[in-house]
Amino acid sequence: MKIIEKMTPAALAELRQRSDTNRQDEVLTQQVQDIIATVQKKGDQALKEYSQAFDRVQLNDLRVPAAEIQAAFDQVDEKVVTALKEAAENIRSFHQLERARSFEDKSRPGVIRGTKVTPLAAVGIYVPGGTAAYPSSVLMNAIPAKIAGVNQIVMVTPPQAKGINPAVLVAASIAGVDEIYQIGGAQAIAALAFGTETIPQVDKITGPGNAYVAEAKRQVYGTVAIDMIAGPSEIGILADETANAKNVAADLLSQAEHDVRAQAMLVTNSADLAQGVMKEVDAQLAKLPRREIASQSIANNGVIYLVETVQEMLDMMNKLAPEHLEIQLKNPSSYLDQIQNAGSVFLGPLASEPLGDYLAGPNHILPTGGTARFSSALGVWDFQKKIQYLEYSQEALVKDAPFVTALAREEGLEGHARAIESRVNADD
Repeated sequence: MKIIEKMTPAALAELRQRSDTNRQDEVLTQQVQDIIATVQKKGDQALKEYSQAFDRVQLNDLRVPAAEIQAAFDQVDEKVVTALKEAAENIRSFHQLERARSFEDKSRPGVIRGTKVTPLAAVGIYVPGGTAAYPSSVLMNAIPAKIAGVNQIVMVTPPQAKGINPAVLVAASIAGVDEIYQIGGAQAIAALAFGTETIPQVDKITGPGNAYVAEAKRQVYGTVAIDMIAGPSEIGILADETANAKNVAADLLSQAEHDVRAQAMLVTNSADLAQGVMKEVDAQLAKLPRREIASQSIANNGVIYLVETVQEMLDMMNKLAPEHLEIQLKNPSSYLDQIQNAGSVFLGPLASEPLGDYLAGPNHILPTGGTARFSSALGVWDFQKKIQYLEYSQEALVKDAPFVTALAREEGLEGHARAIESRVNADD
């Protein structure tokens, strides 16, 4: 890791550029465009051909049968099944509190205004496969959709020569996923967006994936909704002299082991803590099973910002807008109101980030690359839409008509004005 004692605008711009999810590779963009077009044209046949070419798996059936899902429970350690059920309950109880409510307002005589909250009809969940299979992400995607009232939850995951990861299938069953298809990559996103003979078209696609999946989501946006274009994982830690260097280092490495592009950032006003964390990171890296990945992440993207005051620390972190933010300061909860930009906040020395990744209940699908400045964690609200409605009595219409016609004519829309006048001047 490196220590930076002054964060210049240029340094901040460089940091954000490392995780910029809007940069596009022209070759990849064209490849994804071609895949999407082929799936639209050839449907299931294209999916099977791409599975053979990219995943080296020959598929007869795209849908994972119910018997295979049920059998997965016997293949997963009982402790893992129990942990998934416990996590699901916590995620469910947390997200229950997010449900938006319909409302109706009758405060003005003769006027009824309201908003009807309704769930999306169908959503697609993308789940990475192979060594990047994360059953916890299945819970985080599917449970909020279920709480929102989504009628059809469709999951796609890349086919595997030895079969779909059993823990992923168990998580899908626990979360209430309705259909599972063994198809991955950009072709899976295309299938969800446009539908094929077997895979239904959905209204929204959520879930992380590789660069091809991210680009496919970008290209189908507008045909369907998407959650976000996710970038590498990142953690920001605010810590003072009261923090434990060993714990801070462990939390930084918990994100660094995700990806060589992951970012681990510490902002502190303690030079002693900064030096202690540097030593601990090196010591813990040597014993970390994924040290090759974590070492590259720390070497390229690991940074400690040393500033003078707590206020400078807060200002710096709000500029960084991290995906995960830990506050390991004295009286940590007193600083929550000053946090403007973060995906999810972890307060105090015991609230380590992995609690949010797996068990506590808040969602771990979070904005990355500084996008926490304007976006939020995945939640029930992502699977609901709002329909406004309006009703008028004759008396209320007569009262409001002059205002409507005045504004319509100011904007040069005479037809709008006449549509109102035809109801007010019924004898004309």
